[in-house]
Amino acid sequence: MQAEPTDEELMLAYGAGDVTAFQQLYARHRVPLFRHLQRQLRDAALAEEFFQDTWQRVISARGRYRPEAKFATWLYQIASNRVTDHWRAKSHRPDPPANADEITERQPDHDTPERRLSAFEERRRLQLALEELPPEQREAVLLRLEQELSLEEIGEITGVGRETVKSRLRYAMDKLRARLRP
Repeated sequence: MQAEPTDEELMLAYGAGDVTAFQQLYARHRVPLFRHLQRQLRDAALAEEFFQDTWQRVISARGRYRPEAKFATWLYQIASNRVTDHWRAKSHRPDPPANADEITERQPDHDTPERRLSAFEERRRLQLALEELPPEQREAVLLRLEQELSLEEIGEITGVGRETVKSRLRYAMDKLRARLRP
């Protein structure tokens, strides 16, 4: 039984012309990357644009790729740079989408109405608490909790040191705990 190729091996194979290697990479990372962009941007259309742009940049860099870091770290660095450039250009944090409540309410839940309401309220409280975090802290929390990246990987993506990542996570978690305390 042969082990699955690593992301780095797949990217090198893609750089050498193996299109199926790219298809495997895309299948592995498309959902988590898109979800990450949606959470960062809070705008589905913009997330879709940045998602496509990130993969286009991966495709463009296939011949220059060197596995100096994990592929996922490199991929999220590309996406993070794109998001950072966007926020710099806008010079402000966006408002939540006008239909944010509709989107949240459309989420399927097969529980009782009471549990559904309670779960909705908890999700909304967490979403609001995350939105109140400074962008750097929110990004660190989402990369750590949703993508399960190490402190070093988050540091590579965000361009800061391990200790700065630890500080951002600690401050973010303290704020979230205080905000979510009953």
